[in-house]
Amino acid sequence: MAAGLADKCTLQLSYAIGVSHPLSLYVDLHGTGADIDETKLEKVLRDLVDLRPRGIREHLRLNRPIYVPTSAYGHFGREPDAAKDNFTWEKADLVPALKSAFNR
Repeated sequence: MAAGLADKCTLQLSYAIGVSHPLSLYVDLHGTGADIDETKLEKVLRDLVDLRPRGIREHLRLNRPIYVPTSAYGHFGREPDAAKDNFTWEKADLVPALKSAFNR
């Protein structure tokens, strides 16, 4: 992870029809976050990010015409281009807050 909290991380969100907030958030660091409490990380993520579908869509600015360049050559692992404001899901904008939450 970009914040240096773990080498590997799986996030699992579950939703129910008609309920905007996730019913559950599960974090698994696969044993690579030596001193990071996964339960605390779940709470920190809930505090930092609006995990409602609308909140995610607004945070990543997905309601813009970005899908033509996104559809070419895959959409993961691409460098964000600040001028074009694309590939927002690749930005590490939460790193300072995550580091601060774990005193790093």
